[in-house]
Amino acid sequence: MNNSRINSCFSKLKKRKKPALIAFLTACDPSFSMSLKLLKAMPQAGVDIIEIGMPFSDPMADGPIIQRSYIRALKSGSSLTKTLNLVKNFRSTNNSTPLVLMGYYNPILQMGLKKFINKAKASGVDGILIVDLPPEVSNELSSELEASKIDMIRLASPTTTIERMNNILKSSSGFIYYVSITGVTGSKINKVLGIKKKYMYLKKVIKIPFVIGFGINSPKKAYEISRFADGVVVGSDLIKEIEKGIENSSNIFNNVMSLVKKYSKAINK
Repeated sequence: MNNSRINSCFSKLKKRKKPALIAFLTACDPSFSMSLKLLKAMPQAGVDIIEIGMPFSDPMADGPIIQRSYIRALKSGSSLTKTLNLVKNFRSTNNSTPLVLMGYYNPILQMGLKKFINKAKASGVDGILIVDLPPEVSNELSSELEASKIDMIRLASPTTTIERMNNILKSSSGFIYYVSITGVTGSKINKVLGIKKKYMYLKKVIKIPFVIGFGINSPKKAYEISRFADGVVVGSDLIKEIEKGIENSSNIFNNVMSLVKKYSKAINK
C-alpha cells in the first residue's frame, strides 16, 4: 500500500468506523467556475473523496442524467486540459481530500498517455478510473500509473466472479468500485439485500476498500448500503440538482450542498 491520499483517507475512516462518502461531479458542468466552487465546498459538507467525470461525447456506461451533464460541460468549453486545471485549482486550497478522475479512454489517448499522466500527477490527481478499459487491455496505463504513484481504480459488478475478481485485483489500488446494478449510472437499485449478498461474496477476496455506486439515489438508500460497504458513491442525484437549478434558475450551489449534507448525515448516523 503506498501512502496515498486515498489510503490515508480510508485508514482514518476505518479508525473512526465510518464509511466514505464519495461524490461524483462532471468537470465544468455547468461551468468551470461553478464546478470549482462546488468542489471546494464538498469536503466541508462531509464528502471524503471526490470523483470528477471527464466529459466525453459518447459516454456508454452512463445514464441520461450524466450524459446530459457531459453535453452541458462540452458546450461550456470543457476539455481534458480544463478538467486537470480544475484539479490544480482545487489543490491550491486543499491538499488532503482525494480526487479521482473517472471517464473513458478516448480523451486520454487523444492527449497522449504519458502527457496525460504527467499532467494528472502535477495537478494533484490521486486515482484514475477508466470505465471502458478492462484489465486485459490496460497494461500500458497500469504501469504508467504505478510509476507515477496514481491509484488504478477498477470496477466490479454483480456478474463478477471470484476468479475474475482475483484477476482484477492484480492491477488495482486505492479502492474497488462496485457497480451495484447491471445497468447504467442513475438506474434504480431494487433490493439492497441482493446487493449485500453479492458484495459480501466478492468482499471475501478483496483486501483494499470496496465501495458501492451506480443507482444510489436517496439518503435512505445510502444509509442502508453504508451499513456494510466501505464507502458509498453518489453521482446522478447530485447532477440532477445542477440540472434542476439550470432549468428553473434556482441556486445550484446551495441546492447541491444541502443534498450532499443530507447524504453525509444519513451515512454517519
